Amino acid sequence: MLTTSKNIVKKAYEGGYAIPAINTQGGNYDIIMAICKAAETKKSPIILAHYEITGQYSGHDWFAEVARWCASKVSIPVAIHLDHGSSFDLCVKCLKYGFTSIMYDGSLLPLEENAIRTNEIIKTCHAYGVPVEAEIGRLTQLNSGQLDSSGNSAVSFSEIQQYLSLCEPDFLAVGIGNAHGFYKTKPNIKVNILKKYKEDYNIPLVLHGCTDMDVATVKKAISYGVAKINFGTIIRYKYLDLFKKGYDEIDHQGHSFKISHYASKELEKVIESIIDLSGSVGKA
Repeated sequence: MLTTSKNIVKKAYEGGYAIPAINTQGGNYDIIMAICKAAETKKSPIILAHYEITGQYSGHDWFAEVARWCASKVSIPVAIHLDHGSSFDLCVKCLKYGFTSIMYDGSLLPLEENAIRTNEIIKTCHAYGVPVEAEIGRLTQLNSGQLDSSGNSAVSFSEIQQYLSLCEPDFLAVGIGNAHGFYKTKPNIKVNILKKYKEDYNIPLVLHGCTDMDVATVKKAISYGVAKINFGTIIRYKYLDLFKKGYDEIDHQGHSFKISHYASKELEKVIESIIDLSGSVGKA
C-alpha cells in the first residue's frame, strides 16, 4: 500500500518509535520483496530507499516501478524514498517517476547555501504533496577509507538552530558522529545533541549509518526524536552472503530464481530484526 513518508514518520515521531528505511540496491526485486514481506509479517510501515549511484545502473524509473508493484502486494504502508539526492534535477526527476519521499543532501555545501537549495526542493516537492528530508553535518563513508567515527564530524546545536531559521524540511538528518558503512571502532555518537534538539524543535529526526551501531544508542536516539532509521550496508552484504549460500548449498539445478527465492526469504529475517529494533511492530 503506497503512502508518503510524511504520513508514517510523523506518526512514528509522535508515538516514540521509528520507521526503518532499507536500501534496495537500485530496484533489486529480491531485496524489495523481502523488505515488503518482512514489514507485512511485522505489521510495520516501511520505507524503500534508493541511492543515486544504484539508479545509474538500474534506472530510477525502474526502481520506482518495481517498488510500486511490490508495495501493491502488501497491506502495510510503503513509501518510496530517494536517499541522498544530490541535485534539484535528480529530485524532480524522481518526483515525476512517482517517488513518495525525497531527500536532498546539501550537507557538503556551506550551511546557508544548503538551506537555500533545500528550500527550492521543498517548494517543488510540496506542490506534489511529497515530503522532503534534509541533512546537515557531513557523514563519513567508512567503506571508502574515511575512518573518522570519533564524533568530530558532528554538527553543533548552534548550526542546527541557524539552519532551521533558514528553512523547514519535513525531516532532518543530523550528523552526530554517525557514518555510512561498517564501523572500524566504536563510534562516538553524540546523542545529547538530539536530546537538546527535541526540547526546542518539533521536526522528526533521521539517523543514517545505523549498520553496526549498538542497539542501546539507536534506542536512545529514537527516544530523543529520531523517527526514521536507515540501513544499507548490512542489507547488501547479507544479501550477497545469502545468495552465495543458496548457490553453494541448495538444489538450484542452475535456476537463478531458486537462489533468489532462497536469499530473499532468508533476508526477511534480517529485516524483521531491524523492524523489531525500530519499535514499529504492529504500527501499520
